[in-house]
Amino acid sequence: MKPTGFRNTLLWVSLVPALSGCEVGPDYHPPAAPDVAVSAAPLPASSIKAGGESQSFETGADIAGDWWTLYHSPELDALIRAALAQNPTLAAAQSTLLEAEENYRAGEGVLAPSVSGSVGAQRDQISSAELAGQGVGNAGAITIPPYTLYDASLSVSYSLDLFGHDRRQLEGLRAQVDYQRYELEAAYLTLTANIVTSAVTQASLQAQIDDTRQVIGAETHLLTILQTQLTLGGASMASVLQEQATVASAQATLPPLEAQLAAARDQLADYVGVFPANFQAAAFTLDDLHLPADLPVSLPSAIVAQRPDIAAAAAQLHQATAAVGVADANMLPSISLTGQIGHESLTTGTLFTPQTLLWNLVGGLTQPIFEGGELAAERKADIAALRVAGSQYQATVIAAFQNVADALNALQFDAQTLAAAQASEAAAAKSLAVTQSQYKLGGEPLINVLNAQTTYQNAAIAAVKARAARLSDTAALFQALGGGWWHRNDVTVHCCGLIP
Repeated sequence: MKPTGFRNTLLWVSLVPALSGCEVGPDYHPPAAPDVAVSAAPLPASSIKAGGESQSFETGADIAGDWWTLYHSPELDALIRAALAQNPTLAAAQSTLLEAEENYRAGEGVLAPSVSGSVGAQRDQISSAELAGQGVGNAGAITIPPYTLYDASLSVSYSLDLFGHDRRQLEGLRAQVDYQRYELEAAYLTLTANIVTSAVTQASLQAQIDDTRQVIGAETHLLTILQTQLTLGGASMASVLQEQATVASAQATLPPLEAQLAAARDQLADYVGVFPANFQAAAFTLDDLHLPADLPVSLPSAIVAQRPDIAAAAAQLHQATAAVGVADANMLPSISLTGQIGHESLTTGTLFTPQTLLWNLVGGLTQPIFEGGELAAERKADIAALRVAGSQYQATVIAAFQNVADALNALQFDAQTLAAAQASEAAAAKSLAVTQSQYKLGGEPLINVLNAQTTYQNAAIAAVKARAARLSDTAALFQALGGGWWHRNDVTVHCCGLIP
């Protein structure tokens, strides 16, 4: 039977978590959302239209987790699925989150008593000299044969977290899990938005290459006409040379565009997580990517809640707050309790009899007295780190609102730019056709044809760029508003209640 004192001590140790004291240091409270407008400019009109496509804005509308499907491109959807499954940066973020989870689980053990057991056997020989040293008479005539000592014991230890040192440390670990969780979400959002933007860039470059080739074809055709007229005496050598220079100039614009297109495809391969030589994907065109018609406009409070980078900055602020509490607790007393019970016997048969019972109880209090200023300096450093985290959080929120405002403004101006660019392209095409016809009839000089061709080339490429900008800036808006990560279920965190 266990002694009453030890049994009572075990009972008290089991109740210690309920008896622990307060947690010193500042308590973390999530910062309030700023009471400001999303943008200094008025919110977009209910609908903007350009190029036969309109976009409607809905204040407070939710965002789908797979927002990129609004582009209605099966090739784009397949590419993003492959990237989510294979991208190594994403895999690294997932493993980092798992590491933080396991560190949190390991940290939880500090709140529970530590229990350990041991069983051992020890072979001993006592010398006559040792007996004489212990005051045994006639020790030289006594011979004690070697013997084996068997023991079995159970040890229980616990540190009373009176001032919340351990709980603040655990709070910091939990905040680290939150941080890695939102960093993973930010990685998902950045990856998907980058793939959409790269697909649009590829489609834009392909369209610019097609337009440039058409211009080169038209210029080459005009050069052929001039060369024929030269042989017939109807054109001067100067005109032929000038057109040759124009053809060469147009041809010189093609290789840079093709190089950019190759780089865009290689970038997509990188996002998918494969080598460029092994990457095979459909070539995107602007006609393959449909402009999302319904766009959300989130309220300021929703932006703070939806942006994973803001949530990650808040988690860092939480972690820094908990660190100050740990520093405060380090300067206060700590109490530890240890109890041990066991049996010691010369034979295994009598090991667990009442006569072989032994036990001890130990209580200890430790109070830092002089640390050479180390603890005070560490506390000041943690307070400074808390101020840093607060400033970084504020900077993250301001940058997020800037992203949203920029995206909203860009979409409005994109529509205006596209409408003007397409009108310019249509007018330039008509002007070129009329000028070429009149030139063939002798009613226009060659310089007018060349100018009309240049004007049309620039207008066609400007229209392509404006159309692509509208598609890209739409993706930028979804990214700026958080991308609907809270509706996805492909990332699960098993602790701290962070399951989407």
